[in-house]
Amino acid sequence: MTGLTVETILLGVGSSGGSPALGCSCPTCSSSDPKNTRSRASAVIRAGGQTFLIDTGPDLRSQALREQILHVDAVLYTHPHADHLNGIDDLRAFCWLQKAALPVYGNRLMLGHIRERFPYTLFKPNEFWDKPVLTIHEVDAEPFQVGTVSVQPIPLIHGKWPILGWRIGNVAYLTDVSEIPPESEALLQNLDLLFLDCLRHKAHPTHLSVEQALQVAANIAAKRTVLIHMTHELEYHALTATLPAGIEVGYDGQRITI
Repeated sequence: MTGLTVETILLGVGSSGGSPALGCSCPTCSSSDPKNTRSRASAVIRAGGQTFLIDTGPDLRSQALREQILHVDAVLYTHPHADHLNGIDDLRAFCWLQKAALPVYGNRLMLGHIRERFPYTLFKPNEFWDKPVLTIHEVDAEPFQVGTVSVQPIPLIHGKWPILGWRIGNVAYLTDVSEIPPESEALLQNLDLLFLDCLRHKAHPTHLSVEQALQVAANIAAKRTVLIHMTHELEYHALTATLPAGIEVGYDGQRITI
């Protein structure tokens, strides 16, 4: 997986409630620093002439407008919670612009939710392209090709749910994770860049805490680790001051190319 130039755009690094949180006046929520304003977690990865969108949260439209994302070749879904799926209708803009169906990839749990909750996204297109037109592709732990790019799903555990992280080249994106199975750790070797779930300081049953994220980061030993999916309990500068070398706090709009 070496030799591939990969650009990542963090569309959002927030948890399900986003930051500022409604009705809250904590240091993060009252901050004027844009690095403390967090929309729901999502990312774009560009490699080998392909543009991959990871998840479709409820802030997708505003994120795409902010970052001028005008083309998507494939959607890589991690899991079906609302903050990662419920912006699926906004994919219609890309289908309309491209006049083409958009392939989406996920595990069986993920695709089952799309079929049950958003069945209209799987219809054939009409002349107006006024709805998302998606083709679904079930994946597990085996890599697959999009164009010339090899995409590696990373099986993870999110509470009791089997979900997916993603690796493209030497970049991996792991959100909403509480456990990384040993066989998946083997798929995360020799990373240049790791995006890693880090919900809050206090332990949580379905996410990594700060302490747990730092331990996972040390185990994986990527050259650079960026923390994502954070609640408003984690203020950007306060958390940054506590982190060891090689680990940093992500922020909305951050762009990294390796």
